[in-house]
Amino acid sequence: MEKNINGKPRFSFRINLYKDIGIDLGTANTLVFLKGKGIIIKEPSVVAIHARTNELLAVGDEAKAMLGKTPSNIIAIRPLKDGVIADFNITQVMLKYFISKALKGRGIVKPRVLIGVPLGITQLEGRAVLEAALQAGAKEAYIIEEPIAAAIGAGINVYEALGNLIVDIGGGTTEVAAISLGGIVVGRSLRVGGDEMNQAIIRYMKKVYHMDVGERTAEKTKIQVGYVLEPENSKTIQLKGRNVATGLPTSIEVTVQEISEVLKEPVNKIIETVRYTLEKTPPEIAADIMQTGITLTGGGSLLKNIDKIIAEATNLPVVIAPDPLSCVAIGTGKALEKIKHFRNGKYANLLVYN
Repeated sequence: MEKNINGKPRFSFRINLYKDIGIDLGTANTLVFLKGKGIIIKEPSVVAIHARTNELLAVGDEAKAMLGKTPSNIIAIRPLKDGVIADFNITQVMLKYFISKALKGRGIVKPRVLIGVPLGITQLEGRAVLEAALQAGAKEAYIIEEPIAAAIGAGINVYEALGNLIVDIGGGTTEVAAISLGGIVVGRSLRVGGDEMNQAIIRYMKKVYHMDVGERTAEKTKIQVGYVLEPENSKTIQLKGRNVATGLPTSIEVTVQEISEVLKEPVNKIIETVRYTLEKTPPEIAADIMQTGITLTGGGSLLKNIDKIIAEATNLPVVIAPDPLSCVAIGTGKALEKIKHFRNGKYANLLVYN
C-alpha cells in the first residue's frame, strides 16, 4: 500500500475497462477463459429448446443430459457441426448464455471476446462466428485459428523461429499445423474427430449385433475402452441399447479388441493427415520438428495409446500436452494479452477477421 507525504495510507483504484474472454467454441464442448480467473466454464455445446415456441430450456450439461431422451415438444440440439456453425440462431443463444454466465457478478462492461475456430473455416463461416459473438453481447470480437491457440495453451512459444507440429483432435475436426514465427506454415483441417469415432462404434454395433446404441453410450465406450494400440486382451464392456429386430431393450458384451478395430478407420485418417502435413512442410521446419516433435491437444488425444501409434507412423517423438482438453481455451485467453499487437499488425496472422 502506498503512503502520501504525511505518512498516511494512500488508496488507489484501478478500473479494468475490459473483461477479456477467450472461448473454445467446440463441436462437443465449449470452454470459456476469463482473464484473471482462468477457465471458468467447461460444458457441452448443446442447447435444448421448446419445439413449438423456441423457448430456451437448457444449455450445456443440463441440455446434454436430454440428448436422445426428449419428448416431442423438446428438441436438444448441437448447433455446431464439424467445428463450424450449423445453426446460427441457436449458436447465438448458446454464446449469449455462456458469456452472460462468465460475467455474472462481474459488472456490466461488455467484454472483448476471442474465439478459437477450425483451420479450414471459410470467410463466411468466420463472419458468422464473429456476428454471433457480437449479437451475444461482446464489445469486440476476434477469431484465432485453433492450432495456434492450442499451441499457445500447450506452453509453446509460437512466436520464435522454431518449427512445431500441433495435432489438435477435437470433437468435430482434427487440426494439424506446422507453426513458426507466430503463424501456420502448413496446415490441414480434417473433419474427423471424437464424434466420428462415436459414430464408428454406433455403426459397428448396428451392423454386427443389430443393436442401436445412443451417442452418449458410444462416447462412454470410447473413453473407457478406446484403445488404438495394444488393447487389454481380457477386458470387456457391456453396452445397452435397443434390438433393431424386436425393438426391445437389450445389452451386449463386447471386447476391447473389437472397439480397437472399430476406431482404426478414423484414427488412420488422422495419421494420414499428419503424414500429409509433414510431407508438405518445408525442410527447415521439418528439421526443427525432428527435435521438437509432435504435440497432441484436444479431447481425442486422450484416446488410449494414440500418441504411440502416431509416433510409430511418423518416427517422431510425440507428447500429449498438459490438460489437452483446455489448451485452445487457455490459448485464446493468453492471446488476448497481445491484442494490441494484433491491432498494430504484429502477429496479425493470428487473427483471420476482426
